[in-house]
Amino acid sequence: MRCLGKRRGRTAAFLPLCWLFLKILQPGHSHLYHNRYAGDKVIRLIPKTEEEAYALKKISQQFKVDLWQPSSISHVSEGTVTDVHIPQNGSRALLAFLREANIQYKILIEDLQKALERGSSLQTQRSRRSLPGYNYEVYHSLEEIQNWMHHLNKTHSGLIHMFSIGRSYEGRTLFILKLGRRSRPYKRAVWIDCGIHAREWIGPAFCQWFVKEALLTYRSDPAMRKILNHLYFYIMPVFNVDGYHFSWTNDRFWRKTRSRNSRFRCRGVDANRNWKVKWCDEGASVHPCDDTYCGPFPESEPEVKAVANFLRKHRKHIRAYLSFHAYAQMLLYPYSYKYAPIPNFSCVESAAYKAVNALQSVYGVRYRYGPASRTLYVSSGSSMDWAYKNGIPYAFAFELRDTGHFGFLLPEMLIKPTCTETMLAVKNITMHLLKKCP
Repeated sequence: MRCLGKRRGRTAAFLPLCWLFLKILQPGHSHLYHNRYAGDKVIRLIPKTEEEAYALKKISQQFKVDLWQPSSISHVSEGTVTDVHIPQNGSRALLAFLREANIQYKILIEDLQKALERGSSLQTQRSRRSLPGYNYEVYHSLEEIQNWMHHLNKTHSGLIHMFSIGRSYEGRTLFILKLGRRSRPYKRAVWIDCGIHAREWIGPAFCQWFVKEALLTYRSDPAMRKILNHLYFYIMPVFNVDGYHFSWTNDRFWRKTRSRNSRFRCRGVDANRNWKVKWCDEGASVHPCDDTYCGPFPESEPEVKAVANFLRKHRKHIRAYLSFHAYAQMLLYPYSYKYAPIPNFSCVESAAYKAVNALQSVYGVRYRYGPASRTLYVSSGSSMDWAYKNGIPYAFAFELRDTGHFGFLLPEMLIKPTCTETMLAVKNITMHLLKKCP
């Protein structure tokens, strides 16, 4: 939208209104999403029997609910904690049905729009643009994150090198930060990605926090110095760039990529079901309209293909793969697609145990840990399983805070504590890499 009228007289009167309109359109403003979630609810249900679970599955399809947990309705069975986001026009009928069927429920979020506005109240009272004073305790749009990466690349060239591994479906650049001291050409490396699922904003916030902490404490913290002297980190703050951008501009609860499907109107693929490891098996969907759609073929998404190509090319020295998600408070390792234990189980298990203890030592927040299939649910085509299968011995997926009170709307005031505790867990895992496995 251009903020200029044709004639001088009109322009002057038009400008104040115009700037007001532009301000309203800016991400992070409380007018964001045009009140589209007003009156929407998030409800938690725990089916007590298989009959109740079956009834829930049926009703979810009927009401077209947006499932927050688990990721697919197929995972709902007796005892499964199930969080659903239901639009205002369907919530009355759903609640009536639940009461009728005597299924216990709890309303987690009474009005989603209000929760959205509360969680980002900081965003309207700040200048978001200035880089030297970049605020790590707020959520940032894709443009801001990419500007921040460019800025670090210029100002910290001794420890940071930024490069691109390709382009997204909508043509956005896929940027990576390579962090570490350039001491010798061959160094072991750790891959970290955030934001595979667009609506999990705490992920990209953590990736940025990690880089900030590494740069801030490199001189003062012997552990950090050792880590950055001995290892490289490849950090991808926003994996699903198109989806993340869309979650800022159109739909806060968008999960998938934004690719188009020639036969269906529904867009996007679950970028964490699109990898070539037991692709499109249990826990993934063949239906393009589902949140866990596996895609038309493995690595169909340019974002997934670009990362897979990069990891394949560098797999000789990448020793750890860490992916950040939300929400559940878990530290997961392979396998996701089957129940069998991994060959280096004791090694990975001990790293997870120590990481979770380190995390808990800060604020007493408990994380469950274990193989993803047993701890969370079975899912095929995940990046973590693929990384492990492709020779990266330490592969982990974090499910960050919380356990459902805020769900995907973790307020900005919880960014700092979440990132502070997670930082300890990640440092723990990387220190574990540097020692030989016990």
